[in-house]
Amino acid sequence: MSRKDALNSLFLGKPAQTPPGTSPAKNPERVRSGAISAMGTSLQELTQGARAAAKLHEQLLAGDHVLSLDPSSIDPSPIADRLPADLDPGFDQLVVSIQQHGQQVPILVRPNPSSEGRYQIAYGRRRLRAIVQLSQQVKAIVRDLSDDELVVAQGRENLDRADLSFIEKALFAKRLEDSGYERSVIMAALSTDKADLSRYIAIARRIPEELARQIGPAAKAGRARWSALVDALAKPKASAKVDDAVAADQFRAADSDTRFTLVFNAIAPSTERLTKGEAWSTPQGRRAARIERRGTQTAITFDEKRVPEFAAFVAGRLDALYTEFANDHGGEKPEQ
Repeated sequence: MSRKDALNSLFLGKPAQTPPGTSPAKNPERVRSGAISAMGTSLQELTQGARAAAKLHEQLLAGDHVLSLDPSSIDPSPIADRLPADLDPGFDQLVVSIQQHGQQVPILVRPNPSSEGRYQIAYGRRRLRAIVQLSQQVKAIVRDLSDDELVVAQGRENLDRADLSFIEKALFAKRLEDSGYERSVIMAALSTDKADLSRYIAIARRIPEELARQIGPAAKAGRARWSALVDALAKPKASAKVDDAVAADQFRAADSDTRFTLVFNAIAPSTERLTKGEAWSTPQGRRAARIERRGTQTAITFDEKRVPEFAAFVAGRLDALYTEFANDHGGEKPEQ
């Protein structure tokens, strides 16, 4: 049985293969083609991923015993999915919450296959780190998980906490593929489709991992900006400029998103950044707008074929959007 069959059988309740002598039932719906078919495939893949997550959650609630473990006996997952962040305000809040109310949600671990008496964490790493800081025992569910099940559970942790940033997803996907996992497993772990997975891996293979680690998760930088960054990295003298940017005191004191901007601005000429602009895609991956900055002016051009009436919707909300912006930035700024 292939990894894909095993995963489908465990999480989705699908038979591993079609019984001999039978053929799949014909679908009475008309045949789809082109963009509609591609969209349907992507939605089906995402739906299957959601079902996998729901099935895993049901299994965790059904009949599992919660144990108290020594945090020092728990090892990290063999495949890292997070980039270190020097500033993590949410973590401090988590520590205070556990200190005041106790650990409400157990972490998930499996017996470490290469070290008797030890465990590997599937999800709950921030909770585990908070428990270590508080010098407490950690509540954990111990389950026998295969390598495939471990990485799917690890990816599914993002359903109940802050999602992975683009570059974290990209590097996680690359590490999984480099470790021999099939793309069907990686798609289930990241709840994504084939097209997006290919984009993740393509960019991850072009960005030096050490530079990504130095920048951090950069939650506000999406695929378009990371793609522009890796393009700029290929230019002459870019490496020296990046080294200078990373070595600066301003970089070391900045948060992750600011670090990305500092590196990006150091190697992408301003004329190129302003002329080429940035593409914006919908959550479904459709490139639907372009943002272009020229001097003191910024233009957003929407593709009416891909997002009909969206431009009118945005225009009708400009007052509300500006009010929200002004409130978030300490009031309206006076004209210069």
